[in-house]
This record gives sequence, C-alpha cells and structure tokens, in this order.
Amino acid sequence: MKRTGNNKLTGLALAALLASAMLAPAAFAQDAAPPPPAAEAAASMPDTAPAPAPEAVAPAAPAEEAKPALDTGDTAWVLTSTALVLMMTIPGLALFYSGMVRRKNVIGTVAQSFAITCVASVIWMVAGYSLAFSANGSEGLNAVIGGLGNAFLKGVTMESTNSLAATIPESVFVMFQMTFAIITPALIAGAYAERIKFSAVLVFTVLWSLLVYAPIAHSVWGGGFLGGAGVLDFAGGTVVHINAGVAGLVCALVLGRRKGYGSDNMAPHNLVLTMIGASLLWVGWFGFNAGSAVASNALAGVAMLNTQVATAAAAIAWMLIEWVERKKPGMLGLASGAVAGLVAITPAAGFVNPQGALIVGLAGGAAGYFGAVWLKRMLKYDDSLDAFGVHGVAGIVGALLTGLLADPAVNSLGEGASLLKQVYGVGATIIYTAIATFILLMVVKYTVGLRVSDEAEVEGLDMSQHGEALHD
Repeated sequence: MKRTGNNKLTGLALAALLASAMLAPAAFAQDAAPPPPAAEAAASMPDTAPAPAPEAVAPAAPAEEAKPALDTGDTAWVLTSTALVLMMTIPGLALFYSGMVRRKNVIGTVAQSFAITCVASVIWMVAGYSLAFSANGSEGLNAVIGGLGNAFLKGVTMESTNSLAATIPESVFVMFQMTFAIITPALIAGAYAERIKFSAVLVFTVLWSLLVYAPIAHSVWGGGFLGGAGVLDFAGGTVVHINAGVAGLVCALVLGRRKGYGSDNMAPHNLVLTMIGASLLWVGWFGFNAGSAVASNALAGVAMLNTQVATAAAAIAWMLIEWVERKKPGMLGLASGAVAGLVAITPAAGFVNPQGALIVGLAGGAAGYFGAVWLKRMLKYDDSLDAFGVHGVAGIVGALLTGLLADPAVNSLGEGASLLKQVYGVGATIIYTAIATFILLMVVKYTVGLRVSDEAEVEGLDMSQHGEALHD
C-alpha cells in the first residue's frame, strides 16, 4: 500500500508540473516598445529660396553605413562566457563521464576529454574557423562549407570583427566558437567509452572536426543553406547536440557492445564525480546559451533565465518518471535529467519565453529518459554513457519545440519560425552526420584501428592505453 501511494503522489506531481506549463500565459515578454518618432527637421527651408545654378550642385555622396563600435561590456561578457564553455569540457564533461565508467577506465575517460580539447583547439585555429565562418568563393559550395581565406587565422587582426558579432573583436569570437568545436567531439566520447583505442580517438577527432562539425556549423550559422532556410538554432541544438548525438550512435553501432555488456556489472564508478561534473556543466552552460547572444543585453538575460528554468524542470521530470518506474529516485537520474534539459533548451534559449522554456525542459527530461533508458533497452545497442540517448534525443525534441514555441517578442528572428523548417534542419543534420561519421570511422578502422583487443578491454583503458591507474 505504501509503494502504491508513492506512485500516485509522484504521478500527481508530474501531472501538476505538466499542467502548470501548458496553462502558463502564452506571452511573457513585454510588448516591444514602439519605435521612436522620426526626428523633426532642425530648420525649414524658406519657400522663396532661389534655385541654385545647375553647375553649383554637387553630386550627393552615397551614405555609408556606420560600422558598429566595439563594446567593452559585450566583449567582457563573451570573454567570460568563453571561459565558462571551456570549463564545460575540462573539467565538467571529463568528471561527468569519468564518474559513470568503471574504475579501470577513469583515467582513459578523462584523458579523452583533455586530449580532444587540445586537438580540436589546434584544428580550429588551422582550418576549422575558416571552414565554418568564412565565405567560400564558390556560391554552390558556400551553401555547405566555408573557404580557407581565414586558414591559420589569416586576416584576424587587432581591428577585425566578424559580422555575426560586430561589437566584439574577432579574436574573441574565434575563441568563443572554438569552445563549441571542442565540446562537440568530446560529447561523442560518451558513446564509445571503455573500448576505443586512444590513437583512434585522436585521428577521428581531427577528421570529424573538419569534415562534419565545420560543415554543419557553416550550414546553420556561417551563411549556409540551413540558416538560409530559416532553421533556428540559438546556441547549438543542431550544430552541437544532434550532431554529436547522432555521431555517437553511429560510433556505438560500429564499435559494437562492450565485452560483458548485459551480463557484467557495469555500474558507475563514482556518482559524486558525475554530480560535480553535471554541476560544472550546468554553470558553464550559462556561457553556452547566454553567451550566444554575443552581447551583454536583455537577450542574454532571457537566455540565461530560460536555461535555468528548463534544466530544473527536466531534472524533476526525469526524477519523477524514474521514481514511478524504479520506485526510487537516483542521483544519476537527476544529473542526467539536468543535462537533458540543458541540451533541449540550447536551440531555444534565445527564442522562447520562460513559459516556453518550462515546456521545453519537461519535454526534454522525458525525452532524455526515453532515449537513455527505454530506447537503448529496446534496441540493445551499447551507447555507454548515453551520448545519443541524452544529447541526440533531447536535442531533437528541443530543436523541434523551438519551431513551435519561438516568441517574436523575445527575438524577432522567431517571427518566421515553423515546425517544418526545424524538421528540415534536424533531418538534414541527421542524414549528413550519420553518413559522414560512418565513412570516417571506416577510414580510422582501416588505418590505426578502432577497438582495443579483448585483453586490453578486460584490463582497462587506464593501464592498456596509458600505463596509469587509480590508487587508493
């Protein structure tokens, strides 16, 4: 009787949360202030003024559009956001993942995050930034990939700016976007954890950063076909999370299941590390989402607020579903639910109002649970740390809800939002990422090899790949 009572209470609590989200006022933001009236003329021209002689009339000079001045407030905020997003990978994601693996793979897992940070940083400087955010000389190619005009950051000077962030130095924009290019391949590591060669991680990261991440980033943010079609992605729901999640699923399928999967005890090594990592991800995500306003303004403020609301709602949704199904709420579920909420709100953070963010969070938490628990159980694939289950599935849900809940009062770009446009963006990303990732994995497999030997896997990646081990 007591267990039945708990189930009823948790079910009622979840129903109440869903009801409050759906009944919230549709419009949160204040109506946009009317534009200021046009300035009156300083003086009137006398009606009787004689007409000037034709030869005295000088041709009017074309008006030049004033270049936006650099803003110290915007620059300071994006600098801060850059540090926050870098913290998401090291140490945030490294700790989050390392707590979920077995003890013999902890060092190998954190080494992957740290090494990916190093490799992706250099690749971004050499060619990634240029391929993602510069124009391609071919109009056809520019729809999917940038050019190499900014390779090795050529043209990035003390005075230069990027048109996407005209009030901050281009060097700051380069660095901010670099942190996104770092965390995306690092997220994929959750799918191939505990069984991949370290050399394979390095080679795959180089190839994937150039041939998958850069084209998707350009297509959505850099002037490519998805952004041109009206696909909305405020901070990386498509570029980062769907991209990484789908790539992770392909990795999990190609590498196959871990030795002993389904029979051996593969419980997390240390959930305290996972909780600390999730907390660092949560805090760092304010730089991820609010920083994507690339300005210190009201849009950054609402993106930050939406991030907090959605994350908390998703953690609660996951906890309640788990409480009903497993009879006990777990710390891993709370942490995973929070990350699912962070993922889901990422594309919508600067487009929805807080009522919309609540809906996105509740849906994202439920979607993450479905992907990480039910879907994986049904299809029996080994997505070790739920890169696809959380980032892929919750990312898809968040991207689609952006098309339904975008509020033009929050961001004028939401005026043309639609579900169909978002479906187009999600579908194109899934197809390209899945095919390209599979091809790159085949290249790695037949060069340096993908998977460690059975003996090395049983021994653990810490010793077999790095010659190091944890000690009490």
